[in-house]
Amino acid sequence: MSAEPNPRTLEVRLEVSGIRKQFPGVVALDNVSFRLRAGEIHALLGENGAGKSTLIKILTGVYQPDEGEIRLDGTPVRFASPRAALAAGISVVHQERNLIPQFTVAENILLERIPTRGVQLVDHAAINRLARPWMDMVGVEAAPATPVAELSVAQMQLVEIAKALSLQAHILLMDEPTAAITPHEVGYLFRILGELRRRNVAIVFVSHKLEEVFELCDRVTVLRDGRNAASDVEMATINRDRLVTYMIGRAEVIAKLPPKPPAGEAVLEVAGLTTKGGDGALSLVLRRGEVLGLYGLVGAGRSNLAKTLVGEIKATGGEVRVRGAVTHIASFREALEKYRFGYVSEDRKEEGLILLHSVRANTSITIWRRLRLLGQWIARSIEDAAILPSLRELDVRSHSLSQSVGTLSGGNQQKVSIAKWLAAKADILIIDEPTVGIDIKTKNALHELIWDLAAKGKSILLISSDMPEVIRLSDRILVMRNHAIVGELPNDHQYDEMSEAIMARLS
Repeated sequence: MSAEPNPRTLEVRLEVSGIRKQFPGVVALDNVSFRLRAGEIHALLGENGAGKSTLIKILTGVYQPDEGEIRLDGTPVRFASPRAALAAGISVVHQERNLIPQFTVAENILLERIPTRGVQLVDHAAINRLARPWMDMVGVEAAPATPVAELSVAQMQLVEIAKALSLQAHILLMDEPTAAITPHEVGYLFRILGELRRRNVAIVFVSHKLEEVFELCDRVTVLRDGRNAASDVEMATINRDRLVTYMIGRAEVIAKLPPKPPAGEAVLEVAGLTTKGGDGALSLVLRRGEVLGLYGLVGAGRSNLAKTLVGEIKATGGEVRVRGAVTHIASFREALEKYRFGYVSEDRKEEGLILLHSVRANTSITIWRRLRLLGQWIARSIEDAAILPSLRELDVRSHSLSQSVGTLSGGNQQKVSIAKWLAAKADILIIDEPTVGIDIKTKNALHELIWDLAAKGKSILLISSDMPEVIRLSDRILVMRNHAIVGELPNDHQYDEMSEAIMARLS
């Protein structure tokens, strides 16, 4: 399916020219131009670190440009704050969720215009009533009064989208809106965006999923290294190879993964495991040097299983054996220090990393107890010596170990979230959605990294809702649906046959 034809001469709503933005040690944007028309969906593409999010933050008043001009409906503007951009009719769904966990779903959606009664008393009944249509529009199934902290990552993303739509802006900027939601929810969202396009809303769509871009978008602008690699190109005039070349400077090459030693002895055995998270009678075996894929849609219960194995969710029945011994893991610390588990969370920004802290602190946090000298003191030289081998092995790109993790690209953030477990000498790695929000080139690099770790003897439970990823990397594939494992498949890495077999287990 391709983007809807739009033969009209469309009015330019937003135009930027000559935009430059520099941070200490790096030029994020250099002479960037961009044009957005009413009634179109315009893709903004590029690798992690290409400057997409920086441009969106300039358009919404989070950052101020060092040079260049922004025009809104032909008039030069400069937004001093996000509120000023909102007042001008520009709404945004950020890649980093911007919700208040302690507030309810309805309160988050209507945060900019909370209804009151009497002497400024909050009218909770009105909040719930007014939020409900927006919740229904994007498919949020929770009650309006549910605290956001109780939602899954996918449901939080839908609330973020509902919040942006509720503002009824003329310009809607969407930064990776589909990264954490199911294919069913993506279809729902695309229908909504198509309707907004028909209502003449101008939409910017940022995504690493090129199949979505070709399905949805009318035009594309590509940034590479902070500069325009392509500007205002009609989607109907290019193909995937040309688009990838714009993004990474060459055609896409997916190298065949090299042979690795056969899997060894069982290191993790799960039999009849039931959990407080609702999982029932789950059984699996993970072997040394194996990548065991766990495929299922968001909400199938995969992350509940992972968190039970590392002690975050309590098991209510069944048996877990690690290296042949029955275990009852009660905490992350015990999982790591006693059983050498590592867990790379699907939500690296909220659970996997401390974004304001340095690369050094994020990588060494798992081994602080081991490195302490004389009470609480850790020698910097000893800390660096302990973490540098892992950072070098994963080729983490940072200006220094003191650089804030939040300023790294998404791919380098994910590498740091893996490096901390390698520094801790974890032998069993549970990696949940490893490439969400990651660009094409970095995704391939992470795939090769995971494969190489298994070849070196690490045992990896790979959780993913990306079917090509699971088929490329896994030795065996478990299929999960409705908190149950509904199939186990040997993997011959032939996509057509394997995808058909997986879908048969899900139907």
